[in-house]
Amino acid sequence: MSSDPRHKYVAARTVPTTKLRRLGPRRWAYHKPVRPRSTLGTVVKRLLLVGVALGALAVVAVVAFKLWVDVQTGGLIYEVDDANLPSNHVGLVFGAGLNRSGGPSAMLYDRVATAADLYRSGKIDKLLMTGDNSTVNYNEVEVMRRTAIQLEVPDDDIVLDYAGFNSWDSCYRAREVFGLTDATLITQRFHLPRVLYVCNTLKVNAVGVAADRQPYPTLYNELREYPALAGTAFRILINDQPKFLGPRIDVDERQLK
Repeated sequence: MSSDPRHKYVAARTVPTTKLRRLGPRRWAYHKPVRPRSTLGTVVKRLLLVGVALGALAVVAVVAFKLWVDVQTGGLIYEVDDANLPSNHVGLVFGAGLNRSGGPSAMLYDRVATAADLYRSGKIDKLLMTGDNSTVNYNEVEVMRRTAIQLEVPDDDIVLDYAGFNSWDSCYRAREVFGLTDATLITQRFHLPRVLYVCNTLKVNAVGVAADRQPYPTLYNELREYPALAGTAFRILINDQPKFLGPRIDVDERQLK
């Protein structure tokens, strides 16, 4: 009689030499062997996760900053016929592009027309048109000037800023070149919080008048305000200066145009 305690019909099986991955409470004999992760792959994955986290944090910060600016400037925005709108000597009219035929875009026309209404009602005495004249064939402020004259604003009360290439430059030059300490800003409502924030940060006491005289597709412009405001905050932080400044210009003196 054999001394082996195992049943004679039970086959002995050798213990697998490959390290098995545990899946739940059981070990699967034919599961793919576990391979060690590469160091480079781990580093890349962690860097990607950090990048995603930082990107999400940046988005949240920009949205929060935009909401804060909206709250801070909300009480400074008026309608054109609001009796409580303060009077200022100068109305700062921002450019908004030209159409294909070289005339004012819908937004630009509404800005100039709103400024003309404020002029006729005595809320402003001078119109400072600020826009892009970076090339000979693109003169935004001259189109604004002609439009204002058609709306019965005297040419002597129109001042042109040919180097207002963006909102920051326009506000900075309004202070440094044209010597403004107070102003009425005239542009669409989506744009007003940013320019009000910039002007008041630059020590130009400003109020804004919404020039929304008709409906237009502004979704792109409204979304654009978020990165634009972030860029503006950076320019304020480093005290960035416009590309062009130049000598002082008195808004009450006749300007060669």
